[in-house]
Order: sequence, then C-alpha cells, then structure tokens
Amino acid sequence: MSYPQTRRAFVQASLAASAIPMFGLSGRSAVPSAIGKLRTAHIGVGGMGASDLGSIASHSMVEVAALCDVDSSRLAKAQEKHPNAKLFSDYREMLATYGSSIDAVVVSTPDHTHAPAAMTAMNLNKPVYCQKPLTHEVFEARQLRAVAESKKLVTQMGIQVHSSVQYRRAVQMIQSGVIGKVSQVHAWSNKNWGYDGGPLAPAKVPDTLKWDLWLGVTQSREYSKDIYHPGNWRKLIDFGTGTLGDMGVHIFDTPYAALELTAPNWVKTTCRPVTGIGHPEKNTVEYQFPATRYTTETLQWIWYDGSFAPPSVDSLKLPQGFKLPGQGSLFVGQEGVLLLPHVGEAILFPEEKFSDYVRPKLEDKNHYHEWVDSCMGNGSTSASFSYAGPLTEALLLGVVANRYPGQQLDFDAKRLQITNMPEANKLLKRSYRAGFEVPGLS
Repeated sequence: MSYPQTRRAFVQASLAASAIPMFGLSGRSAVPSAIGKLRTAHIGVGGMGASDLGSIASHSMVEVAALCDVDSSRLAKAQEKHPNAKLFSDYREMLATYGSSIDAVVVSTPDHTHAPAAMTAMNLNKPVYCQKPLTHEVFEARQLRAVAESKKLVTQMGIQVHSSVQYRRAVQMIQSGVIGKVSQVHAWSNKNWGYDGGPLAPAKVPDTLKWDLWLGVTQSREYSKDIYHPGNWRKLIDFGTGTLGDMGVHIFDTPYAALELTAPNWVKTTCRPVTGIGHPEKNTVEYQFPATRYTTETLQWIWYDGSFAPPSVDSLKLPQGFKLPGQGSLFVGQEGVLLLPHVGEAILFPEEKFSDYVRPKLEDKNHYHEWVDSCMGNGSTSASFSYAGPLTEALLLGVVANRYPGQQLDFDAKRLQITNMPEANKLLKRSYRAGFEVPGLS
C-alpha cells in the first residue's frame, strides 16, 4: 500500500470511529477478541520496547497480534518470539489496515513519537499503554488526557516503579502524616542525558532503518551515527526530554502522587546558555506548587541532574556526613524528613524519633498486567492518562524552562499559557511535519 492510500485509509477510519457509539468500551474494559484474548499491537520493539513487549506478552490473556518498528533488524528479532504477529514499519499503516484485528496498543518509541502514535490509536478507540514521559510537548499531554477521558479508554503510562511496593508504601507514609505537612521536595538523578556540544556530523543511514519514519512529526534532517538511533536521542531537544524527562518522571512520580499536586505556579531553571541542539548536561530546576492538604501554604520543589546531583546534605536536615543515593527524592516535613532512594525503602529522619514507626504492609503489583487486566474488564489502572497527563505537563514545563535559563516562567494551567513570557508558549506545542499530522494534535 502506498503512503497516500495509507493516509486516506487512516483519516477515513479515524472519522468513522469518532462517529460510532462506543459499546463495551469504558475506563474499565476493552473489547476482547472472539478467542477471548486481548490482541495487542506494539509500536517500537527494540530497547525498552522489547522489555515492554515481553512484560505485556507474559500475561496469559494476551495474544501479540502485530509488531511495528522502523528498524527491520529489531522487528526481525521481535518476530522470533512472536512468529504469528503481523509486521509493519509504519504504525499509521498498521492501524489503518489492521486495526480491526487489534484490541489494544503499546507505544514504546522515542519521546517525540509517543503522542502521535498514542493519539492515532485512541482516535480509533484503542486502549493504550504508553512509555514515559507520556509526551514530548505540554499540549500533547493535555490532549491525550482529554481524549482518553472523553472516550473512557483504558490507559497506562509506563512508569513501572509507580506500582512498586517501595513507592506505594512511601505514598501511604506521607499521606498518613508521619512527617507532617511537607514544605519542600528535593529530587535528583546523577544520570546525564544532556548534550552541550555543537552541530552533529551527517552520516549514511543504516540499511535497516527507515529514517523518514523515525523522524516522524519532526522536521527533516540528516542522520548522524550513534546519536539519533538507537540510543542517544534523549539528549536532543527535538526528540527527547533530557535527564529531567527520562529519570525525572520516575522520581517526580511518588512526591507528585503522595502530595496530590496539580500544576505548578511557576518554574525556573539554572543551566548553561541555550544551544538549540541538546538538553543541558547539568541542570537545576525549581518549581513552586500551590498548597494541597499534604503541604504547607506553598510547596518548593527543586530538581537536580548531572553533576549537580545529589544535592548537598548541609541544608536538608540530615545527619552530618550522610551520603545521599545517586538518584532519589527527599520530603522535608514539619515533623521530620523522608528520604526515598530510587528504587528503595524510605528512610525517616531523625531516625531515633521514628524508631518505633510501623510501616504499611503492601502486596506486589505488576504494572503491565494491571493494564491488561483493566482492558479485560478487571480493575483499573493506577497511572492512567488522567494522572499521567498532569504529571507530564508539570515535568515538561521544567524542560521548557531549560530554554530560558534564569527566567521564572509563570504558568496558567487553565489557559495552558506561560503568562509573563508569551514567546515561551511556542514551546508548549510543536508544528507537526506535513504528512504526519494527527487529528487532535495537529
């Protein structure tokens, strides 16, 4: 099938789906196949996509119906484990021509393709599991949430540690009031998904890679070896979201959930001058959030990555000489401090004050299987787009602030606008490349 035919087929199918009343599809269930299994399609099957594929397929009620990847070598490797799956290189063609044979979609692509692929599936009323961060742009996160809620689709963002016993227990501990109302959160990662260098050297596109499809909604450019594909796209502003987007979404998650946060009042970044190519290699981002029932009048949140992480313990009410983990978060409360290593058990300070504290007992949960079960009508997801959308918006505002170092960006969540620096609003929504537009996003 040629590309123009595929595009017409998708648009026609999308319009038809939006006009059909939804029967048997809600926030708690999907429409399983006639064989009684959930037929899944996987967009992106290398790297994290391979891990997602294995974890979803491990559920006894899943049948892998389709595999899609722009790299034929990765597609062939995935096919070895799922020989009966239909193969595609273009997710738009897959959904337009094979959508009736698919019940649910898993998106495990680079960040810039998360929203286009997820929205394309949701426009056809498909439940979606989407890797983190949910989107590359703030506007995309708002739109995915709105469509998922309006269609009552089963959704889950791939923040697997969200379901871990350690992180769920920390949420309960904070909400029990063990350290009182929280005034500050410090969160950090010593990973470096930044790039402070100059222009990238062009190179020949690998024979296995469909480069134009990999670029997707972004503007055309030449391939550069070992930079875009397979592994370093996270460092580049057009494709990834830096360390803040990669690890921040995991480490932000527990404080954001525990404190029931919403949108920040403002955000401000300290980093090197803008290069227009990569995210900064060292980054400190400060947020102010409005009060909730678990915080003081306002909440100060500071993120550190690269060599700024972890922060100094001198002002964090920790024992002198205490060594912080390379990644984690710390809650400063009126009655004490809770340190949450990534991923580890929470530690309460002063330790002698909490020596008799009894921690909540919790059962293990499988983040992937939770989504499958919910698609089959059993239970609900814990990181649906209703939760993941606002979390991602807050996170990505910090990524936007990286482009205006030293400037406080005031945010009006209701209007989805940065109010004191109108020129920054252009970074909340990108223009999709011609031929890759998606209804609801373009």
